[in-house]
Amino acid sequence: MIFFLIGWALIGCSEKSTTQGNIDEGKSKEKLTAVTTIGMIADIVANVGKEHVEVMPLMGPGVDPHLYKATQGDIGKLDKADIIFYNGLNLEGKMGDIFVRMANQKPTIAVSEKIDPGILREPPEFEGHYDPHIWFNVKLWMQATERVKEALIKEDAAHKEDYEQNAAAYLKKLEELDTYAKEQIASIPEASRVLVTAHDAFGYFGDAYGIKVMGLQGISTDAEYGLKDVQNLVNVLVNQRIKAVFIESSVSPKAIEAVVQGAKEKGHEVKIGGELFSDAMGEAGTPEGTYIGMVRHNIDSIVAALK
Repeated sequence: MIFFLIGWALIGCSEKSTTQGNIDEGKSKEKLTAVTTIGMIADIVANVGKEHVEVMPLMGPGVDPHLYKATQGDIGKLDKADIIFYNGLNLEGKMGDIFVRMANQKPTIAVSEKIDPGILREPPEFEGHYDPHIWFNVKLWMQATERVKEALIKEDAAHKEDYEQNAAAYLKKLEELDTYAKEQIASIPEASRVLVTAHDAFGYFGDAYGIKVMGLQGISTDAEYGLKDVQNLVNVLVNQRIKAVFIESSVSPKAIEAVVQGAKEKGHEVKIGGELFSDAMGEAGTPEGTYIGMVRHNIDSIVAALK
């Protein structure tokens, strides 16, 4: 009798465990798991997906995507994801092979993939590649948002209407941001509209909003800069009497500090106009921890320093 009760208890536990496992498995599928690379993409997915999507960004504040190498933990997240979003255009250069492998297993979406190549920047110094920093032209980032919406609908058609409504609301905010950028940059005297940063991340921003952009390094922070690059930039600052230069949250300030010192040695005082967010957003829970807040912070910092 005792053996019978023990056996029955074990069967009962086994059945309970199996049932609980099924419940847990069902719960895990109530939301799509979306893994993203940079925070700006995570922000799109969060705004379009809302309660239907769990967003897991790989790269946090201060992380340089040009130099980023995936960890074993990242590979685990990518393996468990229902859908993956990345920028493309060689931004995440060291992860390219991983995305190729993942694309054979699950939806792996480059948010830039449907943007007309004819409107992408192709700087000659970037060896025939396109400039990947598309988020600095808000209009282009609106196209990235549309791509995210399409991918989520394809993967989770049951919530199509929600994704469309969420995307429309977010796109309206981006339209307002684009207008704000144009108006604020136009308020800087034309001769002072020169944005000098550590690397050439702001080319799309300059083209879209009418400000000349100069970076000490090239498009990628993987590129090296030399004494000649510093001297050339110093000469521009001195000759054009530029008042301020900017550091970036994801790039060492050492290079820009060398430019400031070089200008000072030539009798021209240049100040650090502030820290801009280029390849990464700010800390979660702050305004700069969102795409819109990050772009507004950059605009306000540039205008305050150059106006």
